[in-house]
Amino acid sequence: MHDANCVFCKIIAGEIPCKKVYEDDEILAFHDIAPWAPVHFLLIPKRHIPSMAQVTEADAGLLGRIMALAPQLAAQEGCNPYPQGGFRIVVNTGAEGGQEVHHLHVHVMGGPRPWAKG
Repeated sequence: MHDANCVFCKIIAGEIPCKKVYEDDEILAFHDIAPWAPVHFLLIPKRHIPSMAQVTEADAGLLGRIMALAPQLAAQEGCNPYPQGGFRIVVNTGAEGGQEVHHLHVHVMGGPRPWAKG
């Protein structure tokens, strides 16, 4: 499913450029255009799912793949290894949950931060 008005669907279609981190038949990962951390990228399904609120049991495999990719890509992009390093995963859902783009996306944020305690 594709939503012609969705900015992430347009990125998936190649209509809007992005700085890709990873891509396969079902998933696209790319750097956030307004990063909140030294490493900040998004993992999105290529199929338009508006938010976590619309996820069903049929999406379990896809979401499992996204979660399994997160640590691999976090390390690839510069996050230090656990436990001294690490990363954060955030999924905003709906307007009250802070979701700005209504296409399911998983934020992965981390990387060395001088203020973080060791």
